[in-house]
Amino acid sequence: DKNHKYDSGQGKRGYKNFGHKPKETPKITKIFHTAVGLMFLLLLIDYKKLKRALFPKVDADAGTNHTFADQDDENSEMSGSESSTEDSVSGEELGKRKNKKEKVGFRDRKIMEYENRMRAYSTPDKIFRYFATVRIMTSGNTEVYMTPDDFLRAITPGMKQPDGLGLDQYRRYDPKTASEHLDLNLERDSIFYKLGSSGLITFSDYIFLLTVLSTSRRHFEIAFRMFDLNGDGDVDSEEFEKVATLIRQQTSIGSRHRDHANTGNTFKGVNSALTTYFFGPKMDQKLTIEKFLDFQHQLQREILSLEFRRKKPDENENITEADFAELLLAYAGYPQKKKQKKLRRVKRKFREHGKGISRDDYLDFFHFLNNINDVDTALTFYHIAGASIDQATLKHVAKTVAHVDLSDHVIDVVFTIFDENMDGQLSNREFVAVMKNRLLRGLEKPKDTGFVKLIHSMLKCAKETKPVLLDL
Repeated sequence: DKNHKYDSGQGKRGYKNFGHKPKETPKITKIFHTAVGLMFLLLLIDYKKLKRALFPKVDADAGTNHTFADQDDENSEMSGSESSTEDSVSGEELGKRKNKKEKVGFRDRKIMEYENRMRAYSTPDKIFRYFATVRIMTSGNTEVYMTPDDFLRAITPGMKQPDGLGLDQYRRYDPKTASEHLDLNLERDSIFYKLGSSGLITFSDYIFLLTVLSTSRRHFEIAFRMFDLNGDGDVDSEEFEKVATLIRQQTSIGSRHRDHANTGNTFKGVNSALTTYFFGPKMDQKLTIEKFLDFQHQLQREILSLEFRRKKPDENENITEADFAELLLAYAGYPQKKKQKKLRRVKRKFREHGKGISRDDYLDFFHFLNNINDVDTALTFYHIAGASIDQATLKHVAKTVAHVDLSDHVIDVVFTIFDENMDGQLSNREFVAVMKNRLLRGLEKPKDTGFVKLIHSMLKCAKETKPVLLDL
């Protein structure tokens, strides 16, 4: 027996590898475990920060700034209190600039990546519970609400939830005992007040608003005609309920929603305040497609105004060109590196002579996007005809197709974003694709990773396919 051995020195018999001691780990296994451990450690390193620390970037004007700083120090020593006051003012300005351009840390970046995945793949119930911030207690019952800012945060990638507020974490508010009023920072004629609940948003409102935002005007027009039985172009409350249900089921939001009675997040239909707005207090009026599309337009305009205000306009009520570019690319789905490359190009071009983007220019551009399908057709005709799509062409298309007069400065910013080789020609395919995502805010995308569809297809195939052995 090869495993049997005899120790002639001690006169004992034994067996190879016999005993209770742990088996020695092979060297190849140790090497593999070490390599895996090192890979996990390498994933935790912030390489961009390490690169900046080891190889600091030297700008062309860095030396000039240092020179001016040295001259300021010398002048301050010679001129006394006057220059020290100027230094303190310049220090405050520098502090403001630093605060304005404060960089996102590693922890916050990981949290935002998690929240972006939640927006893309989680159910509406979980998204609502995560981004809602208010829990109101009335007559022994509690209900969770979103503020308009919460709603904007729930649909905008990259907007971080405030610290201390997350999944099932809310601020408690009792209207009877609260000493302070909820300040929603809304205008008096805000569309959110038409929802009732003092401008707050319930879970049913949340589902309804997502349905309105993710559905095009054309689809609403078709749905209204389908359920308009007498052909007068109007629908009553029962017909509108069918229209809303049909459209909700066709959206990715509605198809993913499942009522969760244990969390209280069940869809209860369009709320009473909104139905009163649509059909009157006695529910005896008809809702025209024009009135509903006007409601959709007001909602989109309100959301755009909240986005614009979030960028903190200057004293002239303008945002920077870089802020405008960030808003346009928010739903593009670009890798972070490609997105930063485009933003740097905008910052570099408009750093010295930036005019800013006004609120009216911003709203006009998104009015232009409401007609993006017609714009796509027009740009395709230009491309087929061999004509170049330059700034004058885009301005002409906006005027003739969307009936909006875009400013030359806005068109210049748009070309700076999408003109990769800076030849003055627009890449219409990429531009239209990104603008379609921006218009619908990515809400029409399927709420799964594709793996669920693969498993579903395999199960369906297994059920419908008969084994060969049983096919007798």
